[in-house]
Amino acid sequence: MLKNLKRTIWQWRGVLIAAPSVAGLVVLVRFTGFLQPFEWTSLDQYVRLRPAQPADPRIAIVSITEADIQTYGFPLPDKTLAELLIKIKQQQPRAIGLDLYRDLPVGAGYSTLAAVFKSTPNLVGTQKVVGSRGIGTVAPPPVLDELGQVAANDFVLDSDGTLRRGLLSIAGSCKLTCDGVQEHLSLALALSLLYLQAEGIQPESTAEGHIKLGQTEFVPFEANDGSYVRAEASGYQILMNYQGRDRFEVISMSQVLQGKVAPNLFRDKAVLIGSTAESLNDFFETPYSVRWQQRRHPTPGVELHAELMSQVLSSVLQQRPPIRTWSEMQECLWIIAWAFAGALIVWQQRFALHSVQEKQISPTGNYFASRLLTPQIQSLKIFLSLLMAGGGLVVLTYLAFLQSVWIPVVPPFLALTGSAIAVTAYLAQSAAELRKTLGRYLTNEVVANLLETPEGLKLIGEKREITILMCDIRGFTSISEQLPPEQVVQLLNMYLDIITKVIQQYDGTINDITGDGIVVFFGAPLTKADDPQRAVACAIAMQRAMETVNNQAQQLHLPTLEIGIGINTGEAVIGNIGSEELAKYTAIGSHVNLAARIESFTVGGQVFISQTTYDAVQPVVQIEGQTEAFLKGVGQAVPLYDVSGIGEPYNVFLPKEQDSFVTLKAAIALKYTILEGKHLAGEWLPGTLMQLSRKGAEINGIKIPPSLSNLKLQLFSESEIVDDIYAKVIHKETEDKASFYIRFTTLPRQAEDLFQTLCSDR
Repeated sequence: MLKNLKRTIWQWRGVLIAAPSVAGLVVLVRFTGFLQPFEWTSLDQYVRLRPAQPADPRIAIVSITEADIQTYGFPLPDKTLAELLIKIKQQQPRAIGLDLYRDLPVGAGYSTLAAVFKSTPNLVGTQKVVGSRGIGTVAPPPVLDELGQVAANDFVLDSDGTLRRGLLSIAGSCKLTCDGVQEHLSLALALSLLYLQAEGIQPESTAEGHIKLGQTEFVPFEANDGSYVRAEASGYQILMNYQGRDRFEVISMSQVLQGKVAPNLFRDKAVLIGSTAESLNDFFETPYSVRWQQRRHPTPGVELHAELMSQVLSSVLQQRPPIRTWSEMQECLWIIAWAFAGALIVWQQRFALHSVQEKQISPTGNYFASRLLTPQIQSLKIFLSLLMAGGGLVVLTYLAFLQSVWIPVVPPFLALTGSAIAVTAYLAQSAAELRKTLGRYLTNEVVANLLETPEGLKLIGEKREITILMCDIRGFTSISEQLPPEQVVQLLNMYLDIITKVIQQYDGTINDITGDGIVVFFGAPLTKADDPQRAVACAIAMQRAMETVNNQAQQLHLPTLEIGIGINTGEAVIGNIGSEELAKYTAIGSHVNLAARIESFTVGGQVFISQTTYDAVQPVVQIEGQTEAFLKGVGQAVPLYDVSGIGEPYNVFLPKEQDSFVTLKAAIALKYTILEGKHLAGEWLPGTLMQLSRKGAEINGIKIPPSLSNLKLQLFSESEIVDDIYAKVIHKETEDKASFYIRFTTLPRQAEDLFQTLCSDR
């Protein structure tokens, strides 16, 4: 179970790292308040997009226009205001709201106005309880204040000057009494209570101190509701649930005073009296003040009181719910969910970069011609997926808003895009690291394909024809024993640095480096039509590159090196082989083993290829000679071809090497034995060293070993015995039928000194 858990965590590591990190960052930013203005903008847009509700027939507005001010003056004389109230009162409205400050008498007629105040129990005057917008508090009309018929007409504005919250009461918990009397009720709530009395609905107070009217409970706004962060939440506030613009019947004061209104226009309605004249500046910004980036005229205060009253009445009488918000915990989970969504969208498609499955070279020779556009197409696909997810987020939150639920949209959108970007960056970094690692062994073309194809990094098992190149340094074990460890590493790294660059030049895949041995694939993981030809060309180029290796080695006073290379072509099973903890991309099969055996038959500077490889490259390959070798497990001799070059389009050839032999003045006694692997396979046989060259010798013996056999020799020179000389029997005609030629593979320092002396004394 623990193993499965670890595997799952690793499989989804990008998502598990990016999503929580981005979500945590977004939550942190969200609760700093930085996103609050952006969320207000989205809320305002939702308000504007929401279908407007029908006009509210329960509310009428008597407006004081610029024309009315020109006619009657302002402030309105008490006599004019009394006449206006009498005419409205005669139509028997349920409630009258006076959104005008009348704390002092104005002109003549105050006694008449006071009498109207006293005789109108459903009239509510206003006062300004909280100073704002450069205006201090304003006292209520004294008569109405004594009668308890006064309400507050204050508004709560956000920091951008927009009205998104409405006041039901300015006094704390607002525990209402059964008769509805409450100090500092808002004008909208006071008029609503008067209107609902006719419906038999009385206010109640819940155990939490919330206002309840009928079946509707008004939950007060808190400082961090919605997108708000540490907002001023004093008093009893609720979120404004705007239902549209121009939803109320508006009649000018002049029309009422002149009797130009229907006789029952105000019957059973709530009537609000207030200014709509621009000169009085009683206007406020709302979500409707901006539409498609065009400023619209702000909303008169009297209309906003009517809007809040309509909201209360609709909630109570029509069960239109007030706007609700999620808790902070719900919002955090919402942000986390969208962070995971964004991460998953990118993570699940990280390998689906191409629809092209074939990896064959195109007829024009341009391997990448058929798939140039696929990365861009996949990037577009990811972008469109994220765009659809973002659109889905907007649609979901908008649909929720239509149901009066305000769900934040900006933080989850940032979490969605942020986690997608984070996963993309993580994948890019991982790809860069992987590209750097793979680039040490593979060409840029191969690495790009591995990172950009659906099957690239899966590397599942399959049987495929490949060409295997195996290379080994001759006598490196003996060399390493003669050098300090740091020089062994220095020599080996210098050699590998040069050789791997050659391999990459010919698009070979370095499958393994085992000390001084290298295994290279041509045809895995990518298959091309010229895999065998490139393998042979690469092998010859590697032999030529040894001149550069040895020049650098001599400058560093290090030994020179020789390599032997064997190549075979055939079917092999390739794929990731191993356990969950340790796996390796490799090839297995008899043809892989055959390549290893062929390489073991080579001497330094030599390239042997098998019959199958020769058949594939025969039109362009140049052969120095042919021999046969008996392999373990193979019943008959296997032909091997000694390659000296390859023609068009590679044109790589080995330099002609003349290894001249020197006839010794006196033959040197020796004995030799055939090796099977690294072990003695037979008895020691006597012989003599007849001729000597820089790299080999002619030996006369009582038994001629098979061609390509590995030998171990001992020399007897005067009083000393030179041991641990290793050589390989090479195929070369001799004049003496009892003689054969060898090529040294390992020479101890004692043997090198002896041979140098023998050659100089001839």
